[in-house]
Amino acid sequence: MKLSKWAKKQGISYLTAWRWVDQNKMPCKWEKTPSGTIIVHEQISDPTRLKTYTYSRVSSYQKKEDLERQKQRCEKFCEQNGWQIEKSFKEVASGMNDNRKQLNKIFNLDAGRLVVEHKDRLTRFGFRYIETLLEKLGWEIVVINRDAENESDLMKDMIAIITSFCCRLYGLRRGTSKAKEIQECAGLVK
Repeated sequence: MKLSKWAKKQGISYLTAWRWVDQNKMPCKWEKTPSGTIIVHEQISDPTRLKTYTYSRVSSYQKKEDLERQKQRCEKFCEQNGWQIEKSFKEVASGMNDNRKQLNKIFNLDAGRLVVEHKDRLTRFGFRYIETLLEKLGWEIVVINRDAENESDLMKDMIAIITSFCCRLYGLRRGTSKAKEIQECAGLVK
């Protein structure tokens, strides 16, 4: 089958599949026709060729119990797909923090497959930028629950931005109380 059809069937972008061909990292046999078309042979020769990593994150220590459950759900998903996990990373940090130690460790690894439960576990904003960049570097990003954002998610994101800016402007303590006032005005907290 053509590379584009194979990529769609695997749930990855065509660009990622093309890079795998270019870098000789395809998990199955392929050939290039004289016209330049790439034909992929469906039988997978080595399904474990890509190293698989999981990343789980919660935003506060009060949610630390959910961190382990999130990690277990990611690992179960990998097991169901026949992917052997190289390493699981977990972290307690804000999704808006741009200097997360565990996530930076992942970015310093050789290309592989990164599994996250929800896209906001990887980052609160700019997920498509990170996904595009990592795919260009040969990574496969797998989001288990790639739900469409609903209105409440957008409100949570807006509150997170306001809280972040308030904390920077007024200091952490005063910023938190300002953010709470804004939430109360917006009718989100009673």
